Amino acid sequence: MKLERILRTVDHVRVSGPVNREITGIAYDSRQVQQGSIFIALPGERRDGRNFIGDAINRGAAAIVSEPEDIKTADVAHVEVKHARIAFAEIASAFHNDPSGKLQMVGVTGTNGKTTIAFIVKDILRADNRTPGMLGTVRYEIGSRVIPASRTTPEASDLHGMLAEMVAVGCKSAVIEVSSHSLIQHRVWGVAFDVGVFTNLTPEHLDYHKTMEDYFAAKCILFRELGYRNSEAVGVVNIDDPWGRKLLHLPGIEVGMISYGCDQGAEVRAERVRIGKGGSRFYLRTPWGEVNDIWLGLMGRYNISNALAAVAACGTLGIKPGLMADVIGKCQPAPGRLEEIITGKGFRVFVDYAHTADAMENVLSTLRDAGLNRILLVFGCGGNRDKTKRTAMGSVAARLADYSIITTDNPRKEDPMQIIAQIKEGFQGRNNFEIVADRADAIGRAIDAAKEGDVVLIAGKGHEGFQEFADTVTPFDDRQVVRKALGL
Repeated sequence: MKLERILRTVDHVRVSGPVNREITGIAYDSRQVQQGSIFIALPGERRDGRNFIGDAINRGAAAIVSEPEDIKTADVAHVEVKHARIAFAEIASAFHNDPSGKLQMVGVTGTNGKTTIAFIVKDILRADNRTPGMLGTVRYEIGSRVIPASRTTPEASDLHGMLAEMVAVGCKSAVIEVSSHSLIQHRVWGVAFDVGVFTNLTPEHLDYHKTMEDYFAAKCILFRELGYRNSEAVGVVNIDDPWGRKLLHLPGIEVGMISYGCDQGAEVRAERVRIGKGGSRFYLRTPWGEVNDIWLGLMGRYNISNALAAVAACGTLGIKPGLMADVIGKCQPAPGRLEEIITGKGFRVFVDYAHTADAMENVLSTLRDAGLNRILLVFGCGGNRDKTKRTAMGSVAARLADYSIITTDNPRKEDPMQIIAQIKEGFQGRNNFEIVADRADAIGRAIDAAKEGDVVLIAGKGHEGFQEFADTVTPFDDRQVVRKALGL
């Protein structure tokens, strides 16, 4: 595609150099530049892309996009923009021929529940012959291709590239998990969402956002921009959550909003809820019709909320409640989301991604409500991330688990024992825990300690297949370690 055609959609300050060049690709890392690429010089906290413009030119860049910078070369076009990340998203969409405009798009944001909601939405869309793709924390699905996810929400060029692949293989819809980081960094700027979903907000990523108000403001970007491409777009909001209630009435949101939850004021709501050991039953009330008795085979009250979110999102797209109820009745847990490993030994083992105090409380409460015997918990906290949640997670574990084994998660560049010490503070003098720093040994210790009727919960990493120490990433999958400890 010619540079001059791409620039028609980009809000730029000025352009110098040749604009009739053929653009062969987009790169935001100078090492990925090939002959004919556009290089986007993104500003960053640790590295500024403008420092790598020379390297990009030497590697064959046909054009440079940056915030104001003095570049003198006759052979390379220079596009000056006010905001490099917004321009990046606009260029990526244009280069790939606006793929989001050719798909029914559902975006899901919030602290907890995004992955489960995305999987349920995908299953409903598929059942209604809308051939969905999916981009999220666990994996990217593009037609029959399944790719392990490198991050929850890809960078703009990768995101639009994968949406274009979805269009090429015949997808008619897509569901995307939208992280707060991606919203702040404008990775989904200009994506033509038809539906935006807000799940909930609990303390997380406060190392990045600093305050809950700032974290909430980041999530609100999805809804403030929702009507930018599609005036008929709809926001779907959980009003069982206080931040959801705030979002529902927030000034400056210019699209229609629909609420969901168990609250009597919710437009999509569950009534007559009956919680069982293996799932729940409830009466579903929606603006599009009612279903008298739905079975949801996902354990926990929080999964009722996740199912309602999916119903509200797909209902706004015209899918009938009866079909949605049929799909929900057959739902399986998303990978690493209260995923059970069958032991054959009289006790149960679950692996879950819970890595916040709220998520851990939800999962432990669910297991407690299931009427099981002792709960043996294995968990840690990630390094170089929000430190404020460590003691809070320890407090939840002390209160709701019968016995905890504190271990490593992904310590990254932090001292693992320092992280563990901060978790230990949450136990406030209780002695219903031990410390086993090696995660594989900790899992083995819990398996060995389990007796008939007990449940072992391995929390924090869920679907992840690695463990990260300083500058080393090693293969590590909780599910495989559990199976090995069980002799399976």
